[in-house]
Amino acid sequence: MAGAELPGSDSLLRRTLGEWRIGLVAWRLLVLQTADPAVAAGMARFSTYRAHPWRRIEHTMDSGRRLFFSDREGLRREVARLERTHRRLAGNDEQGRPFTASDPAVRVWVLVTLYECMTAMRELSGRPLAAAELEEMYGEFRAVCDEFGLSGDLLPATAAEVPAYVDRTIRERLEYSEPVRYLLYDMLREAPAPRRLGRLKPAWPIVRTVAARTIGALTVADLPEAFRERFGLRRTRRAALLSFLLHRGMRVLMNALPEHRRYRTPPAGNSSAPRLSTAATDRPSPPEASPVRIPGPRRRRGADSRPARLRTFFHQVLDQTGDGRVSSVDLQAMAHNVCWPLELGPEREARVYAAFETWWQHLRKGMDADGDGEVSCEEFVTAMLTGIDAGPGYLEQGLHVAVRAIFHAADADGSGHLCADEYRTVFGGSRVHPAELNHGFRQLDHDGDGRITEDEFVRAFTDYFTARTDNTAGSQLLGRP
Repeated sequence: MAGAELPGSDSLLRRTLGEWRIGLVAWRLLVLQTADPAVAAGMARFSTYRAHPWRRIEHTMDSGRRLFFSDREGLRREVARLERTHRRLAGNDEQGRPFTASDPAVRVWVLVTLYECMTAMRELSGRPLAAAELEEMYGEFRAVCDEFGLSGDLLPATAAEVPAYVDRTIRERLEYSEPVRYLLYDMLREAPAPRRLGRLKPAWPIVRTVAARTIGALTVADLPEAFRERFGLRRTRRAALLSFLLHRGMRVLMNALPEHRRYRTPPAGNSSAPRLSTAATDRPSPPEASPVRIPGPRRRRGADSRPARLRTFFHQVLDQTGDGRVSSVDLQAMAHNVCWPLELGPEREARVYAAFETWWQHLRKGMDADGDGEVSCEEFVTAMLTGIDAGPGYLEQGLHVAVRAIFHAADADGSGHLCADEYRTVFGGSRVHPAELNHGFRQLDHDGDGRITEDEFVRAFTDYFTARTDNTAGSQLLGRP
């Protein structure tokens, strides 16, 4: 099927995947994918899903849009980006078994579960696809999968063979690991409040408790019977009723809505057009959280603000995996999140990763007092204060290398400065109000010419780490502290 025509705006695949109700099987999809031992090991070691769950989910959905709602050029860019990312995700799991995200069998499972969940969504809603429709949608799906260059022997040949493939994989390869259990029962209970809640944020502890119970019960009820049987997950009558009401109710609602309200991603793909790295004004906002977003901690008036600010930076920016310690994995995750919204080419992406590796080696060399390959919060704060007080050259050896790499990555047109749109790409997104972004941009734009130079950009980060008060531009990278 090499070179087969990609699904278009009227395709069954785009119409199914783009509907809002696909969210009802999203958690089911994550559980099935994570049950693969290699995926679970990768999540446990490399993923930021514990500390930044909303960003991780947004990245997954964004990648799906790039794959299934792009033209062939956009699809190939995303496939190449995923391949570069997956090559970095390898090692040994807790049992000493080697794993790699580039394993073709793992990649096929991750892809096929997406198709299987689309068909499950239709079946659970009481309107399953007919055999001919299943073959039609699977053909469209395979046209996209062919761009991954996977052996045709690994993928089910026809839609009719998918159920047997899924059942066999569940019984022979999948495992009920800690990441699977965490997704089912704890992730939402511990998730931080999405910034989109606004004034409803104080109610989040109650909301997330209810949401965790509801989504957990729905997911268990909707998982394949073979999965529940193998791992002893009980589908209660209450959960079965919840599944029945939600799926059929959403089907009725979606069918009643006009076309422009029915789809999260329109079948035409308008909301997911390929991102161009050559024009700042064409770039959309990045996902839920930015890797260089620096919040302002609260502190006593007149006190040295650096220790509190450094602790905040450690927990909310450096510690990407949320385990309370920083290692090369955390800096790699930061580099990934810098590159994601910019959609950089291989060479520019490699420069960003290399810069963050340089920063990590600087952190490790000066802060890893016990030699365990990780840096604790207190090691970070103590070493940073000591280094900063010793002289300005300390930041130049590590932090400035990464900051300059961020600047050059965001400066898509090579103009030597960041305009407001380029600044928003680095710091923006749904978590930050536009007014605060504008305020932060003006604070960094010292000469008021509507542009931020590389020196102004680096100076802001320097001020953030070195200023003893909050009366500097660097303390207002995201607006008022």
